[in-house]
Amino acid sequence: MKIVFASTPSQEEEIIGLVRYIYSNIFPLFYSDEDICEFEQLKVLHTSEDFSTLKDAFQVMTCIQTLISILESSLDEQYEDVFNKNVSTLKDFGLFFPFEFEQFVDAKRLKNTMLSIYTKADNELII
Repeated sequence: MKIVFASTPSQEEEIIGLVRYIYSNIFPLFYSDEDICEFEQLKVLHTSEDFSTLKDAFQVMTCIQTLISILESSLDEQYEDVFNKNVSTLKDFGLFFPFEFEQFVDAKRLKNTMLSIYTKADNELII
């Protein structure tokens, strides 16, 4: 007999939080608002179903965190294989992430520094 532990609601909330972080902190570094809006319509990293086991949820969280770390760093080519492995794992779990490492390298080079509606506000005015 094998005992399997189900994923917890807090893990699923963490995954949703990581996806939100990618949309608000990572994608604006590389893509325009129009592109990010299209990613939402294409349901990039959309988590529609619950993860069946604790291990599945941890693997998805780890993959997303790894991608965030790579994309926030210098995008060094030494991390390309790690990036691709994590993208592949996300696809195995049914998460759509249609990007290759080179796309982010090229996008970073071409992206001009404009404000994005997806980024979190640096400050808030309470009225």
